[in-house]
Amino acid sequence: MSYNSSLYLIILAAGKGTRMKSQKAKVLHEVFYAPMIHHVLQATSSLEARRTIVVIGHQWAAVKESLASFSPTTVIQQEQLGTGHAVLCAKSAIDVYEGNVMILCGDTPLIRPESLTDMLTQHCSNESIITVMTTSLSNPTNYGRIISNTDNTISCIVEEKDTDSEQKKIKEINSGIYCINTKFLFSHLANIGTDNSQGEVYLTDIVTQAVSKNIPVHKYLNPDAAEVLGVNSRLELSQAHSALQIRQNHNLMGAGVTMIQPESIQVSPDSTVAKDVRLHPGVAISGVSNISEGCEIGTGVLLHDVILGEDCTIGAYSCLKHCRISKNSEIPTHSKSC
Repeated sequence: MSYNSSLYLIILAAGKGTRMKSQKAKVLHEVFYAPMIHHVLQATSSLEARRTIVVIGHQWAAVKESLASFSPTTVIQQEQLGTGHAVLCAKSAIDVYEGNVMILCGDTPLIRPESLTDMLTQHCSNESIITVMTTSLSNPTNYGRIISNTDNTISCIVEEKDTDSEQKKIKEINSGIYCINTKFLFSHLANIGTDNSQGEVYLTDIVTQAVSKNIPVHKYLNPDAAEVLGVNSRLELSQAHSALQIRQNHNLMGAGVTMIQPESIQVSPDSTVAKDVRLHPGVAISGVSNISEGCEIGTGVLLHDVILGEDCTIGAYSCLKHCRISKNSEIPTHSKSC
């Protein structure tokens, strides 16, 4: 479904990410062979929005350079004064005040295109003014809590630092992904104050604005919490990489690839593996590699930019780089650089 004539995407990518303990901007940290913000942009591409706007700030020049292949519109948030302020910075790139704005964070590399499409479809079908993507966590610490009405609409969103003891017990959290009517968003953002523990302009207060006008705020409950969790630390970075790799491996196995201990196998997204290939534990296939049908890749093999013809056998712990191996070849167990 195409909403390109009336949909804008705003991706928030201005933060430093202090918990990463790094000089590098958080969204530039690589997850599954690419900066995490690239995964967000790829997930939104099927929406065919009128314009994709990325709000940048910390190390903005480096972030902008990394986005060149996606060609989004970039705007700079000179001071990080909150999520609401970041969205206000994108206002200059909005040229048609019809339709909707979808707002996402640049540190959610696990979000699936299908979830975004479903959310937007629900939002438009309900003729909603605001839809918030939510999910439930057994440990909701550090996330804004969803306060719901009896009809399952949202009463308000309370940030973690502003919650009281009862609100802290709520498991349903705000994912940070919104669909909002464009006119409503920008006509009400300017009214949001900074009366909170951080002294910032919270985008979540747009919900309060709607509720005060008796406008229902709908929710789209994502059953897969992992999709919407932000990456804020090196541990979460590694967990996101593993999740994306196992997602890829499941797709490969569904297409006819045998994997022994798939959780130990790495295959880059730019590599192709044909059906009836057998991959043993610890295999790593990187770069732009192409593994043809019937190949057997032994334990611990490393392949980088390698093309294997049909029915090749690669012995355990071999290391091949920048090679083209003809069909029916056998590489014994040893290390080799071509």
